[in-house]
Amino acid sequence: MSGEVLIGGTAALLLCLFLAPRFIEFLGNREFGQRIREEGPSGHHSKAGTPTMGGIIIFLAISIPFLVLTDWDWRAVGVFGVAVVCALLGFADDYVKIVKRRSLGLRGRTKMLVLLLVSVALWWVATQKAGVTTTVRIRAVDASIDLGIFFPVFVFLVVAGSTNAVNLTDGLDGLAAGCVAIVMLAYVGITFVTTGERDLALLSACIVGACTGFLWFNSFPATIFMGDTGSLGLGGAIGAMAVMTNTTILLILIGGIFVVEAVSVIAQVAAFQSLRKRIFLMAPIHHHFEMRGWSETKIILRFWIVALVFAAIGFTLYQANIS
Repeated sequence: MSGEVLIGGTAALLLCLFLAPRFIEFLGNREFGQRIREEGPSGHHSKAGTPTMGGIIIFLAISIPFLVLTDWDWRAVGVFGVAVVCALLGFADDYVKIVKRRSLGLRGRTKMLVLLLVSVALWWVATQKAGVTTTVRIRAVDASIDLGIFFPVFVFLVVAGSTNAVNLTDGLDGLAAGCVAIVMLAYVGITFVTTGERDLALLSACIVGACTGFLWFNSFPATIFMGDTGSLGLGGAIGAMAVMTNTTILLILIGGIFVVEAVSVIAQVAAFQSLRKRIFLMAPIHHHFEMRGWSETKIILRFWIVALVFAAIGFTLYQANIS
């Protein structure tokens, strides 16, 4: 079992390394480049035109070894399905941006509607096929809450929150890909080392491998961006993984770096609307540190360290309270 998980992760990494150069050339020839918002940091304007939609490569690298090696466990199928649909939503968003040559893609209500439908499907698979209960575990205090009929709403909040949080984090070269790899590495430990859920461990390993391989080209200075195809798809995978492993509350710790990024935006908007003041120089918070003069590589490495600390604490807490 451990061999297949290792093979899946390694295959995903190698596929990403092999496919990315050709894909970058393909996108460059067709001028499928990133659009940069005018209100963004001035240093980012030089990145305009960098090939985007690298999430296509990430998900090809994830899908091939997973589909070859999976035993079609309902939990893993549910997570994989959510990730793919969210990636397709991101692809549509990226495509609209490129075709219309503007930084804004699909309407927010369109994205929310798709995420709502995806969440309903995930809830049905989780409860009807995968044996997931409607009880949410709060491991920090070793307590549980049965959400009952409100569980579908909770699933939607988790999926919508995770997809948007990863999307917000994807603002610096390699930041989101590295943080996702760290979070999913924690889930490799949770699903393989702790609970022995082979298919979920395989999928987690494939995501870690694909993100790591993608970093070869996405690290500063990036030659390709993952785009919404990658960020929404990977965010969907994290949210669905949390639902299937009953770690939705613990995800606040395991994916703590994404929570920090999302909360920084919420706090910035709330403060400006209520007090007409800004808490940060720019949100999400990684842009705040850019505005303070930190180099992009320093921000990325320090955020990776913070992500690693959060994930390690979350994994340790999970192991300490497993039953």
